[in-house]
Amino acid sequence: MAVYAVFALSASARAAVQLVARFGEAPLAYLLSALAGVVYLLATVGLAGSGPVARRLAWISVLIELTGVLVVGAVSVALPEDFPRATVWSGFGAGYGWVPLALPVFGILWLWHTRRRDEVSGKRV
Repeated sequence: MAVYAVFALSASARAAVQLVARFGEAPLAYLLSALAGVVYLLATVGLAGSGPVARRLAWISVLIELTGVLVVGAVSVALPEDFPRATVWSGFGAGYGWVPLALPVFGILWLWHTRRRDEVSGKRV
């Protein structure tokens, strides 16, 4: 969870500065970084919380994160001219040591590992 919190803070702060100071340089990249920051924040809240709503939020956030890093990563590699500036997810998170690619995998593994017995059996609480 600490890594998610750090990424939520760093991605959001970086995107805020980029959007305010240099939006015209690479609006798509900066907006995607802002989206990543929001997704990391929601994942942090979901993973830190307890109960079905928090777990649902965590699952949705982590799956959006995984989709984002895979799609943005693939597009940024295939069409680098569309990404004149890096985003958190461009190059599959290469600018961040590929942590953005590994993080949702670990998030999914954590959610799977910590599921309750009633979730496995399908019973509602």
